[in-house]
Formats: sequence, structure tokens, C-alpha cells
Amino acid sequence: MTVQITVPVLGESVTEATVAKWLKKVGDTVEADEPVVELETDKVSLEVPAPSAGVISEILVRDGSDVSVGAVLGSVDEAGAGAAPQPAAPAPEAAAEAPAAAPAAKANGGVTVEVVVPAVGESVTEGTVAKWLKAVGDAVAMDDPLVELETDKATVEVPSTAAGALVEIRVEEGMDVEVGTVLAVIAEGAAAAPPAAPAAQPAAARAPAAAAETGLATLSPAVRKLIEDNNLDPSQIAPTGAKGRIVKGDVLKYLESAPKPSAPRPAAVSPPASAIVPAGELPERPLDPRGEERVRMSRLRQRIAQRLKEAQNSAAMLTTYNEVRMDTLMALRKEYRADFEKKHGVRLGFLSFFVKAAIIALKEIPAVNGEIYGDEIVYKNYYDIGVAVGTPQGLVVPVVRDADKMSFAEIEGAVADFGRRARDGKLTVAEMTGGTFTISNGGVYGSLMSMPILNPPQSGVLGMHKIQKRPIVDGDEIVVANMMYLALTYDHRIIDGREAVTFLVRMKDVLEDPQRLLIDV
Repeated sequence: MTVQITVPVLGESVTEATVAKWLKKVGDTVEADEPVVELETDKVSLEVPAPSAGVISEILVRDGSDVSVGAVLGSVDEAGAGAAPQPAAPAPEAAAEAPAAAPAAKANGGVTVEVVVPAVGESVTEGTVAKWLKAVGDAVAMDDPLVELETDKATVEVPSTAAGALVEIRVEEGMDVEVGTVLAVIAEGAAAAPPAAPAAQPAAARAPAAAAETGLATLSPAVRKLIEDNNLDPSQIAPTGAKGRIVKGDVLKYLESAPKPSAPRPAAVSPPASAIVPAGELPERPLDPRGEERVRMSRLRQRIAQRLKEAQNSAAMLTTYNEVRMDTLMALRKEYRADFEKKHGVRLGFLSFFVKAAIIALKEIPAVNGEIYGDEIVYKNYYDIGVAVGTPQGLVVPVVRDADKMSFAEIEGAVADFGRRARDGKLTVAEMTGGTFTISNGGVYGSLMSMPILNPPQSGVLGMHKIQKRPIVDGDEIVVANMMYLALTYDHRIIDGREAVTFLVRMKDVLEDPQRLLIDV
């Protein structure tokens, strides 16, 4: 019996992952729950176990490919009859014995195989050729990495689909390509560096490729949408891009010169909403001779910019501030810090106090713990607090589940564990999804004041900052006190200013008199 290996559920908001590395190959024997493949998401790496004991009979997705939740990665033959499905050795023989059946063309009497852009995920339709790892004439083995592609989620390597020689490269570095685009051609079984064949082959193949550039199938999504929205004929637009490619500027120029461009032209305004415009579509900007360099933004960084801009566009974000006198809390922590660590085995920090204070305020102002769902507001009667944790790659936000039911020691232990595993890259996707409210402590990096940005669909995020001595008025005296600024960024669509200010004032009252935490007042 054959059992499929599928992509497991990755978390509430995560729908796809990248196949990082197969730990087993076709024909290998595996035990039930033995790791067979590593998957990467934009936050963590995880291993997919074998669904049953048997032999790996099939691998359907190569390393570097993006896959959606539920996609079939491969299969396990429970009967152990895995010797038959090993296609590695007989495959070239089959191709050699029946070359006429292969869809590829002939080159110097041999079979050529096209290398195409693989499917890179349900929501990813194009990538950028970042770097060619092989040159025309190089010998390649089966599964040798040929080229690096950048998408908005990851950088993936496209492997060779045959053993032989690379006889043609059809797409230059820096060009955008869509799924299914032919990247290169390999002559199966050919020796390295055939001088004449590669030179002749591109000339023959380049003509139809150039002719096809004007078709909708090879245009970038933004250009294609602009052409379709305005019902234009691509063959009537003069291309200025590389290899005769039509860029957005060509379409806009055509619309300006066309007889009736005024009605549909609003479509050209929509792309800037992503806050990223391709540099090739902007006016030429010469480099300053005193010293500048231009580096193409990675797809991942572009995606981050787009998501942050989407958060600003979708929520009515507003930030309110207050300050907290930390003297009493600092004295309390100093007095009991050693006893706390001796009893519970974890260090007593400030974060547990802020989590507890935030929960008291969230219970009194429930809109801050809610979210907008269409034309409804979802009020949540549980408190899953996201806590920003620093890693070498940046901040991640694991979630402390049911924090209202946890003790100070349990919260501190959970945060310490998150910190260790975040630095080792061992946090799971499930641990970083589904929070109801987030606390970000920029003070550990020295930030005196900042305006945190929302993490949709959450409606509130609290920013903690550096504790700094400042002169304040205490009664009729001016004293030096340890002060911290607090910032609450909130979605003004469901949280009024009065509620936001009340939330921070409530936190201030609790933190300045931490005994309130003991009696819940």
C-alpha cells in the first residue's frame, strides 16, 4: 500500500512553505515518524515525518520548490517494494531508447531538455533571475543547481533536469520570469564546452522567444493587468525592455499617445499602493561619482515593505503615549529577584509585570483585545500575548497562550524558552500565530520612544522603552525618578481615543503600584 507524504498544517496564517532539503531519497527505508524532508516558512524550519514505515517510492517536489498546505510531497510504499520505483538509472536509458517520444528538440543528434521556472507556491507567480551558477558549455549532472531565483518569500535554486551540457541560457540575470518560463536548455549526454552548437542554438531559439515576448504570457503581472484593464493589443506597443520586453513605462507612454486613453488610465495609479516601483520603470538616475552603489532589493524585503504598507492602508492606526514611574517596581524586583530565581529557576524580569498589567487593562477595555472581521467585531475572552524576541535575523513574535492563567514564573519561563529557541531557529509556526495583543520592548536596544506598527488582524500593540532617570514633580518637590515611556498603537476603527488613553492609564496605575496585581484592583 502506498501512503502519501503531504505538507502539514503550518499555522493559522501560514499557507505555504519551501522544501529546504530532502533527508531521504527514492529507495531509502524509513520508519514511521522518521524525518524525511525539511520545510522552511518565512519564520521557522520544520521536519515532516514519514506517515508510516516502508520505502520512499516517489519524490514529487524538488528542493527549493514552494508548496501549499496539503500538497503531496512524495509517497512511502508500506509493502517495502521500493526497489522497482528507482528511476534514476533507467531514466536516461529510456530516453535514449525512445528519443522520438521525448518532447524536447534535437541538438547535434542528441536530446535537449528545457529547464523551466518551477511552481513556487500558490500565491507566487513570478520570480527574478538572481544569479546563474553555470555558464553555456558547462557540464552538468542531474540535480546540479543551475540558477538562483528570488521570489518575495525566499531564494531558491533551480536544479538541472538532466545530465549533459548547458547549451543555451535564455534569460539574463536581473530579469523577471513567470512560472513555466524556459530558463535554459541542456543537451543530454553531451560533453562539456561544445563550441559550435551552443552558438548556433541560441540564434535559432532566440527568434521565437523574442517574438513571444510581446504575448501576454511573458509579461509581468503589473504590465499584463494594465494591458488587460485598458483592452490593449500588446503587438501595438513599442517595447523598450531587455530582449524586446514590454515594461510598464511602454504601456503608459502608449496610453498617453492613444486617441482615447483618459477613461481607463486610473488603472495605472494602483501599483504604487505596494510602495515599491521597479527601478527600471523610473527615470534614469546616474550614480554620484563620489561613491554610490545600487543593490536590487530582495524579494523578501519587497514583501516586507508591501505588507507594512498594507497594514497602514487597511487599519486606521493611531498612537497614544504615557509615561510610567518605575521606582517602586524596580525596588520590588531588586528585593525579590534572588529568591525568585532560586525558587523557580528563572530570572525575574519586567516583562511578566507588563504582561499582567496589560491583561488587567485588556479585560477593562475589550476592544483592544478584539479584531475586525468584515463588518463585525470579534471580542476575545482569552489573552494570547505576543512577545517580541530578538534573533540574529531580526525580531520574531512568539505567543504566550492563556497568559491570564499563568503565574509570573510561568510567563518568565515561557519568554526565556522562546528566546533560546528563537536564537536556535527552533520556534514553530504555531507558536508565532494567533496572538490577540502584542508587546514590543524596544528599550532593550536603547529606544527612548517609538511608534510600534500593528500586526493585523490584532487591534493593539504596546511599545515598551528605555528606563531613564528624569526630573519630575512629586507633590511640591522636583525629584529624580526612573521613568519609561509607553506607546499604544491601536486601530481607531474599533478603539476610540478615550479607550486607548484609559488603557494606558490603567497600565500606569498598576505598574506604579504593583501590589494591585496581587489583589486584582
